[in-house]
Amino acid sequence: MKKLFTVLIASLLLLFNSTSAASALVTPPVVSADSVVLLDATTGKLLYQKNKDSAYPPASTTKIMTILLVLEKGHLNDMVTVSKNAALVDGSKIYLIEGEKFSIKELLYGLILVSANDCAVALAEHTSGSVGNFVKLMNEKADSLGCKNTNFVNPNGLYNVKHKTSAYDLSLIMQQLTKHPEYSKLSTTSSHKIPATNKSKVVRPLWNEDRLIQKNDQYYYPGCEGGKTGYTIQSKHSYIAIANRNGHKLIVALVHDSKKTFFPDSRKLLDYGYNNFKLSKQFSKSEVVSKLKLKDGTILPLLASKDLYVVKPKNSTKAPDIKTKLNKTNLSPIKKGQLISKAVITLDGNSYNLDLSSGINYTKKDLTLPNILSKYTLKSVLQSNIIKYVVIALIILFILIKFKKRRKDQLQ
Repeated sequence: MKKLFTVLIASLLLLFNSTSAASALVTPPVVSADSVVLLDATTGKLLYQKNKDSAYPPASTTKIMTILLVLEKGHLNDMVTVSKNAALVDGSKIYLIEGEKFSIKELLYGLILVSANDCAVALAEHTSGSVGNFVKLMNEKADSLGCKNTNFVNPNGLYNVKHKTSAYDLSLIMQQLTKHPEYSKLSTTSSHKIPATNKSKVVRPLWNEDRLIQKNDQYYYPGCEGGKTGYTIQSKHSYIAIANRNGHKLIVALVHDSKKTFFPDSRKLLDYGYNNFKLSKQFSKSEVVSKLKLKDGTILPLLASKDLYVVKPKNSTKAPDIKTKLNKTNLSPIKKGQLISKAVITLDGNSYNLDLSSGINYTKKDLTLPNILSKYTLKSVLQSNIIKYVVIALIILFILIKFKKRRKDQLQ
């Protein structure tokens, strides 16, 4: 009896432990930063958020916007001449010399790997002519990406009370930056040596400060495609990174971390995302999403204008709800491939917008009598049964007239 009781207690404990472990898989981790986001990079859907719109000074995570604009506006082999202003900038630097010449690529290595403020200023001035002009570009770009809680004052993140962003806005910038494949190549470089220049014979060795990409580091995260740390006394710690697992890309952003736990917290958030969510293709480009029946009976296939991916819980079995809306009421003529409708696909509480195109060429059928008759040519009439029906009708009419006349004669 005692042995049986022990077995029952052990079984109950195992059951409770198993239940806790299963629950833990869907419970987000506790992280210390004040503004935090885990974003699916493909769909832009939030998988986790903590004060996502709260704005704080982001320190050197600012530099992902600088990198984005430099990659958009320039070429890696373009040459940059360092100004006095860049050489004298405060904070972390690789000690550029006024008049020194570098390629954009070499300065980006300095900017990304060791967060060099002098490289940020040199690149900003080269891209826009001045830091002021570059900052204007930064804010314009932020607005265009939907960043609602961002204001940049400089290209490097040195503290300024007006220089702020949120974890969500930072993730939107990273989402755009990852569309540039050269970024991943640069940001996953563990070390690099900047060669001698026209002003210095010294080779500058650089070591990447992002511990999630360093394979021998305890915080190494397989699939990490780059990240950026940030710190000032007033700004505290910030971190932004992107990871890729079998084509599923996740972005993690942590802003205003007073405990400096952003590396382990990022790993926990990424694991949470990959363990609990999956990315799948809902529609392929040119696949039929729905069909529209027109008044004249024509069936118009509505095709996906692009590949549509959705992100959902791994245990989800729900079917998507699809609602379509026409862009215009006048549906003639329509060319195959023309965008004519929009679809809103709702799945697991998330909505996805998809433009739909016509799968066929279409011209509205004109059902007026002249147009109906116009399709009959003399040859087609003679070749059809219409002539027979006309002859029969004439015979019947002739008989009726003859009968009516005879009837009239009899009455007289």
